[in-house]
Amino acid sequence: MSSKISFVEQASRAGANIAELCRAHGISRQTGHKWLKRFRARGYEGLEDHSRRPRSSPLATGEEVVAALLAARVARPRWGPRKLAGLLRRQFGAATPSERTINRVLERFGQVRHRRRRRGLSVVERAPQVTASASNDVWTIDFKGWWRAIDGTRCEPLTVRDAYSRFVLALVLLPRARGPEVQAVMTRLFRRHGVPKAIQCDNGSPFICTRSPAGLTKLSAWWVSLGIRIVRSRPGCPQDNGGHERMHLDIAGELQAVPEATVALQQRACDRWRQEFNHVRPHDALKGKTPSDVYRPSRSHLTIRPPVYPPGWLVRKVTHNGQFGDTKDGQFLSTAVAGYFVGLQPLGGLRHRAWFYDVDLGELELTPSMRVLSRLAS
Repeated sequence: MSSKISFVEQASRAGANIAELCRAHGISRQTGHKWLKRFRARGYEGLEDHSRRPRSSPLATGEEVVAALLAARVARPRWGPRKLAGLLRRQFGAATPSERTINRVLERFGQVRHRRRRRGLSVVERAPQVTASASNDVWTIDFKGWWRAIDGTRCEPLTVRDAYSRFVLALVLLPRARGPEVQAVMTRLFRRHGVPKAIQCDNGSPFICTRSPAGLTKLSAWWVSLGIRIVRSRPGCPQDNGGHERMHLDIAGELQAVPEATVALQQRACDRWRQEFNHVRPHDALKGKTPSDVYRPSRSHLTIRPPVYPPGWLVRKVTHNGQFGDTKDGQFLSTAVAGYFVGLQPLGGLRHRAWFYDVDLGELELTPSMRVLSRLAS
């Protein structure tokens, strides 16, 4: 540093010979002019040495960084690329590789544990066969993709439609896409229009849970108890419920595209849209008629059916925690059917097949103590 200061002070004098000063200080003329330029621009501060470390290494990750990364991974096996990057940044600064590069390095050295994708207990692989020849044969249900009112409040529209007449039974903005809220809406619809023979839905919550036996949730189990057949679309196949999706496109273009100021005003706009869709707009599929011209409600009663299982089957009530039997030795089945009676079809030995009305819940194996208790109670 003192050599730099001495050089720039001498070179700044009037009439100084820069070439001779460079030779005297053992530096090239290029270096001398660089020091002098920095001194004139920033004074003595401009003579301080700067780090020569490159800001980035786009073509390769240095061996030192890789070694430090692998050591950090071994010491902290549960840390992901983001946390490891934060740790390395304290040591290597700007030379720290990106999270994507860190992940690639970990992959290359076998330091990434891949999680096995759990296959759902209940998966639909074939397109549903649905035929609606009269009103209330099949209802379709879904949540339209949400949007926000102008005030920022989320609008979560539940839509219910009669497949035969195209009559939109409900277009309701709910605070959350949860089972109790949907059940309250469905209860009002059942009392007003009757109970359909079948309901078609996708595999999303709260209609279906693919990790549950037969895909049942508390909502869909309630439908089954009312005598409704559940028709499920295939995962990722909106064409299985094409008519309902087509209606959602109309909602997107005519309601979502012009949001209202508040949720209350948005609901009023939804009510007006549903009124026009059902009573004013003619439909080509209905030969120019409106859905209200075709739809007819039924008189079915909103009552839960008592389940009837064949003689020789074990019939047990499922407790609130999803099992039957006592708390210590009870057999877990599913919380979706809590409070209902299930039938256990003997298959030989301890093996049984569980049924919820006519819905197959799969095989299970009773514990020996459960089997003895079941025989005593029969």
